[in-house]
Amino acid sequence: MEYLIILVSAIFVNNILLAQFLGCCPFLGVSNKLSTAVGMSGAVCFVITLATLVTYLLQYYVLVPLHIEFMQTISFILVIAALVQMVEIILKKISPSLYQALGIFLPLITTNCAVLGIALIVVTKEFTFGEDPHMLNLVESVVYAFASSLGFGLAMILFAGLREQIALNKVPKPFKGIPIALVTASILAMAFMGFSGMVK
Repeated sequence: MEYLIILVSAIFVNNILLAQFLGCCPFLGVSNKLSTAVGMSGAVCFVITLATLVTYLLQYYVLVPLHIEFMQTISFILVIAALVQMVEIILKKISPSLYQALGIFLPLITTNCAVLGIALIVVTKEFTFGEDPHMLNLVESVVYAFASSLGFGLAMILFAGLREQIALNKVPKPFKGIPIALVTASILAMAFMGFSGMVK
């Protein structure tokens, strides 16, 4: 039951993009086409989940025992950069078309604040998914990271679909481009506010 609460909370109630506003750069930059948004969501999902697993182990089995917690941010950034490089190499070999479509935004996953944000949230924040506040254990951390990345992907794909539909309609000249995208994103965020209260 606890894992279900983590999933619902991370995907819908506390969506990393629409409620916490982390990862807005690829959200606005790669959401012109649905296919690109799906590819970016998959890459971000993989990186967030794997980065959280590795950074959690790094935090509790290296940094804390050695009392060098002050190295947390820099070490997490290095881990994320290495993982993004690995994803880039794999995508280049498996799907060159997707690699080309993602372009500059693939290396930008390294600086995507959602990736680092989730890794830091998992090791620093106390959660109240049970009866009393506690730190997430390793399995809960990975589930939370995966659910957050699914929430990121869901918001990205919904937004890309809306932007494709908007492109087919006449938009007033002052609202063309980013302005209408921001209006659409705000309405989508308001729609997700309907889930608040589902999970405490």
